[in-house]
Amino acid sequence: METAEEDICRVCRSEGTPEKPLYHPCVCTGSIKFIHQECLVQWLKHSRKEYCELCKHRFAFTPIYSPDMPSRLPIQDIFAGLVTSIGTAIRYWFHYTLVAFAWLGVVPLTACRIYKCLFTGSVSSLLTLPLDMLSTENLLADCLQGCFVVTCTLCAFISLVWLREQIVHGGAPQWLEQNQQQPLNGVGQQNEAQAVVNGGAENAVLDQPANPAAENVVVGENPDIQEEQVDEEEEDNEDEDAVVEDAADANNGAQDDMNWNALEWDRAAEELTWEREHVFWVVSLNTLFILVFAFCPYHIGHFSIVGLGFEEYVQASHFEGLITTIVGYVLLAVTLIVCHGLAALVKFQRSRRLLGVCYIVVKVSLLVVVEIGVFPLICGWWLDICSLEMFDATLKDRELSFQSAPGTTMFLHWLVGMVYVFYFASFILLLREVLRPGVLWFLRNLNDPDFNPVQEMIHLPIYRHLRRFILSVIVFGSIVLLMLWLPIRIIKYLLPSFLPYNVMLYSDAPVSELSLELLLLQVVLPALLEQGHTRQWLKGLVRAWTVTAGYLLDLHSYLLGDQEENENNANQQPNNQHARNNNAIPVVGEGLHAAHQAILQQGGPVGFQPYRRPLKFPLRIFLLIVFMCITLLIASLICLTLPVFAGRWLMSFWTGTAKIHELYTAACGLYVCWLTIRAVTVLVAWMPQGRRVIFQKVKEWSLMIMKTLIVAVLLAGVVPLLLGLLFELVIVAPLRVPLDQTPLFYPWQDWALGVLHAKIIAAITLMGPQWWLKTVIEQVYANGIRNIDLHFIIRKLAAPVISVLLLSLCVPYIIASGVVPLLGVTAEMQNLVQRRIYPFLLMVVVLMGILSFQVRQFKRLYEHIKNDKYLVGQRLVNYERKSAKQGTSTTPPQSSQE
Repeated sequence: METAEEDICRVCRSEGTPEKPLYHPCVCTGSIKFIHQECLVQWLKHSRKEYCELCKHRFAFTPIYSPDMPSRLPIQDIFAGLVTSIGTAIRYWFHYTLVAFAWLGVVPLTACRIYKCLFTGSVSSLLTLPLDMLSTENLLADCLQGCFVVTCTLCAFISLVWLREQIVHGGAPQWLEQNQQQPLNGVGQQNEAQAVVNGGAENAVLDQPANPAAENVVVGENPDIQEEQVDEEEEDNEDEDAVVEDAADANNGAQDDMNWNALEWDRAAEELTWEREHVFWVVSLNTLFILVFAFCPYHIGHFSIVGLGFEEYVQASHFEGLITTIVGYVLLAVTLIVCHGLAALVKFQRSRRLLGVCYIVVKVSLLVVVEIGVFPLICGWWLDICSLEMFDATLKDRELSFQSAPGTTMFLHWLVGMVYVFYFASFILLLREVLRPGVLWFLRNLNDPDFNPVQEMIHLPIYRHLRRFILSVIVFGSIVLLMLWLPIRIIKYLLPSFLPYNVMLYSDAPVSELSLELLLLQVVLPALLEQGHTRQWLKGLVRAWTVTAGYLLDLHSYLLGDQEENENNANQQPNNQHARNNNAIPVVGEGLHAAHQAILQQGGPVGFQPYRRPLKFPLRIFLLIVFMCITLLIASLICLTLPVFAGRWLMSFWTGTAKIHELYTAACGLYVCWLTIRAVTVLVAWMPQGRRVIFQKVKEWSLMIMKTLIVAVLLAGVVPLLLGLLFELVIVAPLRVPLDQTPLFYPWQDWALGVLHAKIIAAITLMGPQWWLKTVIEQVYANGIRNIDLHFIIRKLAAPVISVLLLSLCVPYIIASGVVPLLGVTAEMQNLVQRRIYPFLLMVVVLMGILSFQVRQFKRLYEHIKNDKYLVGQRLVNYERKSAKQGTSTTPPQSSQE
């Protein structure tokens, strides 16, 4: 290859030689156009890329084979390579099968058998444990239960390590670390050095007392609450100072103990890897965790319950194990804190710290159970009790359902409670966007980046959590009474025939409840909830109500703030301090005010805004609360009646007098109400623009609606119907209907199930690799409804999909009903072919796919064998010649020329 003198390699900056010519393998030009093949190979190995980092062009190599390579590989070479590949596959299969058997069989089975042995409570079970391990009875059930046990133990271990990180980075409670705080006698540097020696970064953090709950208090919102909070803080500080003084005396003789850290748990976590650890180690870990975290607390609680005589009440709850274990943990926490106090009294610092850490673990675990398990369960049961009259049910019915299926009943009530808590928290976040910062001072800001509930569980005492829990139960329960129980009573009084709601779980109509439920949950409700306008409407309603209430009660500055007045106050603050105190909120100490301001401003640029306090402020706040309760009551009445009434009226045109599940009528009415409100808001927004603009927009929207309806008919009507019918013919009918019976097809039910299948297929397609269907779906989704392209959707999406589905339905039918009778077969054979041709053709397609895959794999094996035996090197392909080359390789060379 001839090169000019100025042509040099982009890597080594050397010219080309006959032994090392220069190539231009990519689109780059100029001084970086040329490169040596050896330099490029070294760079590709270093960068681990197969393309140019500048022009993104993929490099190509052409293979160079030995001159004695035959045109076709001998049979013995192919057979030897095939045997080698099969041997490698068998070796890998055996290895992974053994690993899967160990982790999915041995580990869960031993965990389950050990768990049962420990909780049997007899000595004979311990003696027969080795034989029980080898027993083949109930293998599948024990493996499934063992998987659950192993999952719980691993989650407990990971939670412990994570809790340790929280204590290290967030700081341990002061009562745990106070033994390491020295008196202020000029040895501050020694204390700091000692904190570093202890390996606990949390000790240095504790120099500034942490109060994660301080954000709940806003200066100026309520002077009485402020004074109470200040008194509590002063009392806590006095107690802490006294304890610190006592602990400081013990530190003089316990310097060796301070070098020991009870929080070094992460060493075990660093060693927990699937590659290095053995099954025996995991089995031992499971046994240890079962013994420590399940066996001991359960038997502590069991002995306590038996001793107190509450055994019958616990057994009647149907959750004897769970309740007994929780009682054991409570008693264990009390025992740990008592022992911690005794260890502090006798100045056993190492035992004192270990007991304190164990108490934190038990305390956080119990608080998590209460916050995530008990509280939503209470909310769910209270919601059910307050809504009994809505469904014409009684407490006796709920008791019978609980007796028949206690686990399912408790789970459903817990799930309902979690949904209620979630939407309540979402509504509070929406209120914070509207109201003045500082109005909701008594509620925690979940959007605050510094809010960490685990740190609160670690630092705050139990009585603070208990008080918060009781207040939360009162608030949530009162809201349920106000927005559910009281509206139901009013509806039954004003509209006696409106309630109860029809919630039948079965139907004799061709339209099954399951298909309608799937359609509702998968199409209607997500389409309604995903609309961004719904949240904006709710936010606008809240703002309008707030403005109205603010002007009616002269609380506009308190609710929404006064930005101009705030700016004036900020400008006049240095020179007019007395005027600010008279016109704005009262201040309890400048230092405390500044501290609270700093805490409140952690969640955003402005954490608190002052407001103008009118006359008779408490009375106005009381009237505001009454007005809010009346508004919530009216809103609840509308939400409970209007959607259901509209849905019943609309569905009466279709079903007549037949009763429909109220879930469907409410969803239908809710969607119609949403569409009506949306249309009204759009028209109101268009009216100021004039009649001509309105007509133009109506024309555009009418065209867009027509396009959307056409697309909906094709993609949401025809495609799901064909897909559901094909699924019915291929899977459902051959499995459910015998050959001597005629299958019945319900187009509506097939369409509803097809909607679900289409949604699943679309989700899998979007998560899979890039191909034409995924590209088209992403393009349609990116265009949206406003920029809908009807021609593109029909040509690229609807037509190909419908054609494939129609061919899948029609070709087997034509073969079974048109071709087979011409062959002169019997009627029984015709019926067999008609009923089994769809699954048979599906099996043929699957086999063809497997065969095609195996052919491609054999071609790769053939190339691999040929390259291993006859490949001597690879030559880089220039960019101009790449398009003309055939059989080039896009991977860097595996071996150089020999």
